Amino acid sequence: MKTKTYIKDIMHFLVHNGFLVTVAVMCMVHATLLFIFWMNGVIPLIQLNTLSVIVYAFCFLLIKYGHVMPVYISIIIEVTAYTIISTYYVGLRCGTYCFLFSIVTIIIYFGCFLFKGNERWLIVLLLAFNFGSYIWLYLNFSDKPPVIDVSPATRTTLVIFSSFVMVFATIFYCAIYIYASEMEVVSLEERNKQLSVDASEDALTSLFNRRGFLPIVASLMGTEQINHFCIAFLDIDNFKRINDSYGHDCGDEVLRHITGIIKKEMTGCEICRWGGEEIVILMRDYDKEVAKTKMEYIRKNIESSPTIFFNQRIPATVTIGLAENNEKYKLPDDIIKAADDRMYYGKQHGKNILIFQ
Repeated sequence: MKTKTYIKDIMHFLVHNGFLVTVAVMCMVHATLLFIFWMNGVIPLIQLNTLSVIVYAFCFLLIKYGHVMPVYISIIIEVTAYTIISTYYVGLRCGTYCFLFSIVTIIIYFGCFLFKGNERWLIVLLLAFNFGSYIWLYLNFSDKPPVIDVSPATRTTLVIFSSFVMVFATIFYCAIYIYASEMEVVSLEERNKQLSVDASEDALTSLFNRRGFLPIVASLMGTEQINHFCIAFLDIDNFKRINDSYGHDCGDEVLRHITGIIKKEMTGCEICRWGGEEIVILMRDYDKEVAKTKMEYIRKNIESSPTIFFNQRIPATVTIGLAENNEKYKLPDDIIKAADDRMYYGKQHGKNILIFQ
């Protein structure tokens, strides 16, 4: 598990610091080439690789200040120029032309981030320029003797090293592209999941909203067999007075407190914030007598548990309407309206009461 996390952290760093890593690797490549040519006394290429290291050191500064486009262009120009000049001095057989192919993935990978829409035709032009440079080198240097004839061991070293750089670049940028794509898919799935939650859940109380709640009730009523359940419709009494007297922040806290009591007591039931201070509870497999006992307990519990808001005790009560499912209810709205009507009757007859018929 730790190894997997470690690899994930590395890949995450590489994806989000691609330019920085690229410049660092290119700098290391030229430092290695500098050492190889220094060991063989090839003065022009010692100087050229020294200049390349300086160029990539300067690219570090450009990246630090957010100038990535000049870095992108610098990499393409530097690699192309280096390949041509090194081929001129040590010949095509040393394999330094492989560096041209090593930047193909760089051109595509970073180009897709830098260019959008029709601008991406520039990527095609850069790839054509890259391939054209190779064709030009092959036509002009395939039979031409090098200016400096290095030893067979050095030639073999250069071929192996340049080939390794080409293969490494291909694998590296394909790997981070695949990982970045997977990250994007995971991120999109998480966003979609959150959108689904947001669409069916009330942000303040984390209860269902109507959109999330009604399909659940509909699924119980959409069969020929009559499912046994009860619906309770609760409304917080004098909620507007609480908001007017103590402020809406206090009203929100009262609502959270009351829904907290309900969630604690009604485990396994679906609970919905119907709107404002109205709450609807779906009690599966409850008959009316059990539901009456439970709702009366909830009503008394809320009455005896004031909300504490900035050291003030804010009392609140609820009026509850209860309806049991039967054959006369065909749609979710039918049974919910029946419970709502009973709750409304309770509001007109004293509040803080449970009405069940």
